[in-house]
Amino acid sequence: MASCLQVEGLTKSFGDLVLFENLSFGIDEGERIGLIAPNGTGKTTLLNILSGKEGYDDGRIVFRKDLQVGYLPQDPYFPSGLTVLEVCLLSDNPVLKLISDYEKAVLKNDMASLELLISRMDAERAWDYDNKIKQILSQLKISDFNQLVDQLSGGQLKRVALANVLITEPELLILDEPTNHLDLEMTEWLEGYLQRSRLSLLMVTHDRYFLDRVCNEILEIDHKQLYSYKGNYSYYLEKRQERLEARNAEIERANNLLRKELDWMRRQPQARGTKAKYRIDAFYDLEEKARRRREQQNVRLNVKASYIGSKIFELAGLTKSFGNLKIVENFDYVFARYEKMGIVGNNGTGKSTFIKMLMGEILPDGGTIDIGETVRFGYYSQSGLQFDENMRVIDAVTRIAEDISLGEGNRMSASQFLQHFLFTPETQYNYISKLSGGEKRRLYLCTVLIGNPNFLILDEPTNDLDIVTLNVLEEYLRTFKGCVIVVSHDRYFMDKVVDHLLVFEGNAKIKDFPGSYSDYREWKELRDAAAKQELSAKKKEDGIKTEKSNRPAAKSKRMTFKEKCEFEELDKKIPEWEQEKKEVEQQLSSGQLSSRELMEKAERIKELIDLLDEKTMRWLELSELM
Repeated sequence: MASCLQVEGLTKSFGDLVLFENLSFGIDEGERIGLIAPNGTGKTTLLNILSGKEGYDDGRIVFRKDLQVGYLPQDPYFPSGLTVLEVCLLSDNPVLKLISDYEKAVLKNDMASLELLISRMDAERAWDYDNKIKQILSQLKISDFNQLVDQLSGGQLKRVALANVLITEPELLILDEPTNHLDLEMTEWLEGYLQRSRLSLLMVTHDRYFLDRVCNEILEIDHKQLYSYKGNYSYYLEKRQERLEARNAEIERANNLLRKELDWMRRQPQARGTKAKYRIDAFYDLEEKARRRREQQNVRLNVKASYIGSKIFELAGLTKSFGNLKIVENFDYVFARYEKMGIVGNNGTGKSTFIKMLMGEILPDGGTIDIGETVRFGYYSQSGLQFDENMRVIDAVTRIAEDISLGEGNRMSASQFLQHFLFTPETQYNYISKLSGGEKRRLYLCTVLIGNPNFLILDEPTNDLDIVTLNVLEEYLRTFKGCVIVVSHDRYFMDKVVDHLLVFEGNAKIKDFPGSYSDYREWKELRDAAAKQELSAKKKEDGIKTEKSNRPAAKSKRMTFKEKCEFEELDKKIPEWEQEKKEVEQQLSSGQLSSRELMEKAERIKELIDLLDEKTMRWLELSELM
C-alpha cells in the first residue's frame, strides 16, 4: 500500500509551552485516521502544520509527489467578495476550473467565451461533474449559489468550506471538526459519503459514532506522546484501557522498588561516596518514574444542585413563527421533575428559537410559559462564549461564585473546581486569550455549572469540547439531581444523557419520542421503509391493468403489454433525443445565438444528457425481458 504522508520527529512549542515533541506517524492510501487529544494539546495546530498554514520547530514532513490534499479548517476563511458557488469551485482541479470559468461567463453574458467553454464542457464531460457538485451542495443545504460569503454565518461558511473540499476530490482529506454546524441528516450523509469513498483521511472530531463508523485507525496524543490503534473508536477504547492498566501496574512496581531504595538511602548515608553513586542515580530515576502517576484528568462533578420544586414549567398554546416559517403552533407541554429531554431536528426547524423563548430571550406570538418559583437555570448557549480576553481564568469563575456546594455542609473553592475541569493551578492564572477554542468552551461550561443551577439548558454543548471532557459531562448529567434540556447533533452524547426526545420536523410539527436517538433513528428507518413500500405497492397497483382472473400465470418473468408499449416508445424516442442533442451542440458552436438563447440551449444540453442517461438505462432493463 502506497504512502501518502510521512511525519518524522515533529516538534512544536509556543515559548515555554511544548505542545508535542518527536511525533512520528504515516498515512497510507485508503487509511481513515481519527486524531484524539485533550483540548489545548495541539490537534488543530498539528493539522495547520500539515496543511502548510503554520510552521514547526523540528522534524520532517514528506507528502507523496503530486498528492492532492484537501483541508477543512475549524474556522474557514475566504476572500471577501466571492460568491458561494465561486468558493465551492475554488480549486486547482482543471475540470473545476473549467466549470468555474463557464459559470462566470454565464453571469457576464460573455458569448465569445461561452462558445468555447460549452464545447470544452461537453468534451470533458463536465456536465456530469456539475451534477455531482449540485448534489453535494444540496445534501449540505446550500441553495443560494450567488450569495456573497461575507453574508454567511459561521455555520453556513463551514458547510460551504466542507462542500469545497469534497467537490475538489482530493486524494488526502484533512478535516478539523467536520460535523460542527451540521444537523443530524447532514452528518449521516457525510458519514456515508466518507465510508463509500476511497480517499485517505485524517480528521479531528468529537463525534464518537462518526469516528467509530468512518475511521479504521485512531491516533492519540497523550502527555506529548503519540499512540496508534489500528481499529475504530470502539477498538481504541478497549486497547487504551489495556495500555493504562499495564502502565498502572508498571508504576505500582516502581513504587514498591522506590520504598526499598528509599530505605537504603536513609540507612546508608556513609555509602554516598563513589562506590554507590550508580545506586543513588538509579534511585532518583526511579523516583521520577514513580511520580509519573497516571492522571486520568476526570472531572468529578459530585456537586449538589439547588432544591427544585415539583412545578418546573408549563407551556400552553405556545405559538411562534417568522413570516411563513412556523416554529411552534398551539404547543402544550408540562415538564416533569428530574426530566432529561433531548431536542433534535434539522437546521432551521426552530430548536434554538424554542430554547430562547423558554429563557425569555425571544417572545412568543401567542400562548404562555409558566416557570416554577424554585427553578434556577444554567444556560449554555451557542453564542454565550463571551469573555474579556485580558481576564485571568480564575477571575472568570470567581466573579460568579467563590465556591460551590457539595452537599452536607461541604464546599469546594473556585480554584479546586477549575482543577476538576483540567485547569492546573498554573493555567488558572493565564490570560483567557492564551486558551485554545476548546479550552474556552470548557471554561464557559465551568462558569455555567459553578452557579449551582437545578435546571440545565445546553444548546450544542459538544461543539469544540474534547472527548475526555464530554465523557465527564455525560457522567455528570446522568447523575444530575435536576432537570436537563439538551440541543445537540452529537448522537452518542444524546444516547448517553437523555430519557426522551422532542423531534422538530419543521413547519411547527413536533414529535415527543420516548427513547434515545438511536431508538428514534431505528424507528424512523422502519417507518420510512414501510411508507416507501406502501407507495411502491400503490404505484404498481395503479400501473398494472386488470387482467382476466382465469389467465394462466406465466412460468417466467415476461414483458407486460404496458412495458412492451414503453419499450417501443423508448426505441423511437432515444434516437430523437440523441439527434436533438447533436443539433443543440451545433447551434451552440455556431456563434449566431443571442445571450438568452445561448443560456437556454446550455440548459437544454444538461436536460438531454440527464434524460438520455435515465431512459437508456430503462431501455436496457426492458430489453432483458424480451
